[in-house]
Amino acid sequence: MGQFSVTHDFTSEEDTCRAAARLAPLLRPGHVILLEGGIGAGKTHFARCLIRAVLAVPEDVPSPTFTLVQTYDTAHGEMWHSDLYRLGHPDDVIELGLAEAFESAICLVEWPDRLGELTPPGALHMGFSVVGDSAREIVMRADETPWRDILKEAGLDR
Repeated sequence: MGQFSVTHDFTSEEDTCRAAARLAPLLRPGHVILLEGGIGAGKTHFARCLIRAVLAVPEDVPSPTFTLVQTYDTAHGEMWHSDLYRLGHPDDVIELGLAEAFESAICLVEWPDRLGELTPPGALHMGFSVVGDSAREIVMRADETPWRDILKEAGLDR
């Protein structure tokens, strides 16, 4: 199969949120999304929109910058949202329980460069770049399976 890559330009926060909401219901335990990009690039906004789209009961979705991990129960399984910015070593990921969550939960990981060798091989990488006041470019890359089919169903494959 091999890797594929697709780039999207979103002109507003609402566009970005709609894309996250289309992707969210297609995710299942074992799916890992690595959210890459600088501070203010839109990673947390995308994650919040995605999480809110699958919550049965609306709730606050805080940034996990200080807690490192926030978990949510969804109709599709447990969802973990983590921000690894403050981690000093990949071994800290093991202490958080994130390595096990990669197999048993839907995981959204901000600052995935902190994972080192613990980066799951089948993850969807989403690189966020600021291209205007509220406009973002998101480059998605992954192995063909299962992400090409998931992104196609979400309308994000081109």
